[in-house]
Amino acid sequence: MTTQGRVVAVLGPTNTGKTTYAIERMLAHRTGVIGLPLRLLAREVYDRIVALRGPSVVALVTGEERIVPPRTQYWVCTVEAMPDGMGADFLAIDEIQLCADPERGHVFTDRLLRARGQHETLFLGSDTMRGAIADLVPHAQFLRRDRMSELTYTGQKKISRMKPRSAIVGFSVENVYAIAELIRRQKGGAAVVMGALSPRTRNAQVDMYQNGEVDYLVATDAIGMGLNLDVDHIAFSATTKFDGRRMRPLAPNELAQIAGRAGRGMKNGTFGVTGDARPLDDGMAQAIMDHRFTPQSKLNYRNHALKFGSIDHLIRSLEAPADHERLVKAREADDLKTLKTLSEITEVAARASDGTSIKLLWDVCRIPDFRGISHGEHSDLAATIFNYLHQSGTLPNDWLARQIKRIDRSDGDIDALSKRLAFIRTWTYVAQRKGWTDDESHWRGETRVVEDRLSDALHERLTQRFVDRRTSVLLRRLGQKEAIVADVNDAGEVTIEGEFVGKLDGFRFSQDKGAGAAEAKTIKTASLQALAPHFHLRADRFYNAPDTEIDFTEQGGLMWGKDAVGKLVAGADAMKPQVEVFVDEVAGPDVTQKVQRRLQHFIDRKVAALFEPLLNLSRDEELTGLARGFAFQMVEGLGVLPRATVADDVKALDQDARGALRKHGIRFGQFTIFMPLLLKPAPTRLRLVLWSLHKGLDIFPESPPPGLVTIPVEADAAAGSDTMSGYRNAGTRAIRIDMLERLADMLRSEDSRGGFEAKADMLSITGMTLEQFSDLMAGLGYKAEKGEREKVKAVDAAIAAPVTPAEADAQTPDPAPVGQIADEGTAPIAAEPAADPEVSAAIPDVAAAEAEIGTPADAGAAPEMEVFYTFTWGRQPARGGNRPQQRQGDKPQGKGRGKPQGKGGPRGKGKPGGKAQQSFSARPPKKEKAIDPDNPFAAALMGLKNDK
Repeated sequence: MTTQGRVVAVLGPTNTGKTTYAIERMLAHRTGVIGLPLRLLAREVYDRIVALRGPSVVALVTGEERIVPPRTQYWVCTVEAMPDGMGADFLAIDEIQLCADPERGHVFTDRLLRARGQHETLFLGSDTMRGAIADLVPHAQFLRRDRMSELTYTGQKKISRMKPRSAIVGFSVENVYAIAELIRRQKGGAAVVMGALSPRTRNAQVDMYQNGEVDYLVATDAIGMGLNLDVDHIAFSATTKFDGRRMRPLAPNELAQIAGRAGRGMKNGTFGVTGDARPLDDGMAQAIMDHRFTPQSKLNYRNHALKFGSIDHLIRSLEAPADHERLVKAREADDLKTLKTLSEITEVAARASDGTSIKLLWDVCRIPDFRGISHGEHSDLAATIFNYLHQSGTLPNDWLARQIKRIDRSDGDIDALSKRLAFIRTWTYVAQRKGWTDDESHWRGETRVVEDRLSDALHERLTQRFVDRRTSVLLRRLGQKEAIVADVNDAGEVTIEGEFVGKLDGFRFSQDKGAGAAEAKTIKTASLQALAPHFHLRADRFYNAPDTEIDFTEQGGLMWGKDAVGKLVAGADAMKPQVEVFVDEVAGPDVTQKVQRRLQHFIDRKVAALFEPLLNLSRDEELTGLARGFAFQMVEGLGVLPRATVADDVKALDQDARGALRKHGIRFGQFTIFMPLLLKPAPTRLRLVLWSLHKGLDIFPESPPPGLVTIPVEADAAAGSDTMSGYRNAGTRAIRIDMLERLADMLRSEDSRGGFEAKADMLSITGMTLEQFSDLMAGLGYKAEKGEREKVKAVDAAIAAPVTPAEADAQTPDPAPVGQIADEGTAPIAAEPAADPEVSAAIPDVAAAEAEIGTPADAGAAPEMEVFYTFTWGRQPARGGNRPQQRQGDKPQGKGRGKPQGKGGPRGKGKPGGKAQQSFSARPPKKEKAIDPDNPFAAALMGLKNDK
């Protein structure tokens, strides 16, 4: 362009309004063009001008984007994409100090030397360019603009202590990601801004920051190039960077360019370093605050007068030296390096044989290496594109479609999406070149759609990884001192501002387990504050809830529906447990007291209802003397006492005392003194909890399943837990105490000295096999002697009195589940007859008799054998058990009290030795004075009398 109009260099530090001034000056002219250093900044300025003048007169031209309305008046471009020969009334170049940049400086220097507006030209940038501009553009005027706010150095500060509205600057992608991850854990999240992001992704990230969704920004030094953000503090994570060739320290003016983004308009700003960076020395910090920097003495230069006679001529013209002392030859740029590589390819060199072909080759070499894979990969792609364009004039549609399709995927992580975005930028750039495709609008649209899709996906991944919206929202609301309102659904899930923060279990808040340690405190603080009104409403509802909604667990917990609201603790005595509530402190003392009163009412009523017989016993004022003392022991034992532990007290009770106690439902059993009503499942379950609390157990025994006559013995159970469960341990199994007393009644009529065998009723009442029954009897103090004999078949009985099937059905009791009774406190339903030979020996085998008669040949077959057990009273019964006997003062059994129980008479018929017959019959006791059943010699005396 020719030099026309006035040229003004508007110089000064950041936050002086230079870019705004340039926009105002451009809009004061009929036409204008402005060149900006970044695609991101170009998009920002374009949006500002469109907002003022509308989209129909504003164009946006960058390497990868081209929006050119038919009636364009104002052109917003990147410096590299500024069209030549526009002849616009106004022209401006922003960040002119980039003339000293080692990579791009030659482009800015070229615009400084040659780009002019017809009426006005502005160069915007740092005051360090004053001398260079004065030398290279002698007629330029200078306009100094001062910073509108102060910039202050605050020193070193850890990221965890960084105040909101801060931007932390990193100089590599890895560094930016690491910082953003740290801020997410400690502060709730950060927006990420890098020069490699597409404008769409960058804008979405910046919007999160500007709108206050996050209070922190993590960026590369790209934010130093004119991006206008509401940043109060800039923190450097390092003061060195890799410039593409080596690590080097950042110059003061470079640091100032970035630090100056803190503060906006008249608002002051601060800058400093993070805990990972060395503090700035006093001289450098002061220079940044005072905006005093070493002037730029040398500018990078590359010859613009290119010669296209041959590839060699083009290369030599690009490398031609400058003719001014201020200008230095720029280092070899990527486009020149690519040109040299392609010139060595035979096919490319053959095709580039004329000026038009060489110009095309140079345009292809200027495709930026967005992918950054390697120079070889980029050169190969450039060669392919050149060959297609030279041969066909345009790129093949199917080939270009394949390249784009490979990239059009929105899955993957941040790195994968970033790579695809870099790849699509190559094809976006290609699609913008005029004449390179046969349908420019189609391919520009195709590449734009893919870039937008990838940009949205990348923004989503960046947000997912580096933003915890929940913590960010809570921190902001807490900082603003606003009332936080929580929503609690029927499942107890708590949300604040639409973000899930945890769950309300009863009156305790359990925060989301996905929260990290750093953010957990923030979530809990905000959540409990928001839940305060919910605690009061819930406490009112709980206080008025019926008892049916509240229950206790077998470990002493107190539940309201599915929520744990407290636990039982030991009180003054076992029948008066206390409650400890589970209520968060933030709920307040009123809520705590209300929950505690309701739970105490519940457990008091539960004890009163389930232990009513026992409470009536304790309140009976008619009980006196020994009866009253025994009643006190029953209450202490929660309605169940092993007889062995109170044997002396039982002996001391006279008939009147026993009668008074029986009126309260107490049964004086052979092994246990108990109240049958308290053996039901509900009282048993509560009794175990109360007993465990009183004993101070860490783990409470669980109540047995209802209806079982016997259960396995738990080896590690606390002593006495079987009694509290309503059972008595006997061998490897425990038998329910009421069923044990029924068994004892059966055993009392047997000859325990001479020995006896088990009756079918004994096995039926316990629901055991003969083998299991022998173990039970051993646990009760009996000796079990195992034997084997020939099985006797009741042929004679079958022949003499054959039993019809109908009669057999009538005589056979209805089967019931083994070991289970129909209802507690009533006689058990007979268990299904056991299939073992021992159990069936007492029942006539009609089928066997018929087989015996019908097959005489079987007489010579081997006899069928059966196993049997003979039980005798042992000298040392297990756990203080007593030999079954008639108990003094107990209810008499009436007529026939010595008669063996069960069908079929005595068993063991045909036992060798002839003694077995005697052992299976017991003499009816003589009508004489009853012997004291609690006398330890009673059994022996009874045996001697029977021998007489």
